Amino acid sequence: MSASMSSTEPNRSFTLAADRLRELAASVDPSRFAGLLDPLLSPSTVVRLQQSARLQPRLAELLLGSEVKVGSADWNEDPLLGHEPRRAALLAGSIWHARSILKLVSRHDLSVLVEMIGAEAHAFAVRHLSSAVATTPIVDPEQLARQIEYDGHACLGAWLEEASSLDRIRVLLRLPIGTAAENPAAEHRSAAGPLLSQVVAHLGTEAARA
Repeated sequence: MSASMSSTEPNRSFTLAADRLRELAASVDPSRFAGLLDPLLSPSTVVRLQQSARLQPRLAELLLGSEVKVGSADWNEDPLLGHEPRRAALLAGSIWHARSILKLVSRHDLSVLVEMIGAEAHAFAVRHLSSAVATTPIVDPEQLARQIEYDGHACLGAWLEEASSLDRIRVLLRLPIGTAAENPAAEHRSAAGPLLSQVVAHLGTEAARA
């Protein structure tokens, strides 16, 4: 390798790492910056700082901490293929509670549920009824929607425990602080793999069509 070529490698690696950090910082949920920035800053100011190309690498480094090496070769494809974690959580949660979803028959109840979880999650539950986990019915649509979101986030968090530290934190940082993804239970760990494999397959099919 020539001297000129070898001298460009550090610059290329530095640029790649900076681009990765900017991309990460731009995708982070603003609540994640609460412990890093001045608490007196307004939400609009935090968003402006988050969108600053000059500040993004430093903000991302602060969030990642010293144990994650951004410049390494382990920066794989996004585990969720670039899709929003909450969307993946709602899809997983809809499978978890598919039996309850199918038992909602009144137009009013269905309208309330779909407004809270989205038509996609509702249809996903119908298609994957055979993979449902929960057996105790929830008849109140608002309570059902909240439980779908809770169990879906918990399954997402359990699934991410099998990923690399970098992949895990890249997804979790896109969620607000305090979701169930941060503290999954044993029941979520046992079901997370099969549920998220169906979710990722669905997201992958969508990505292939794009």
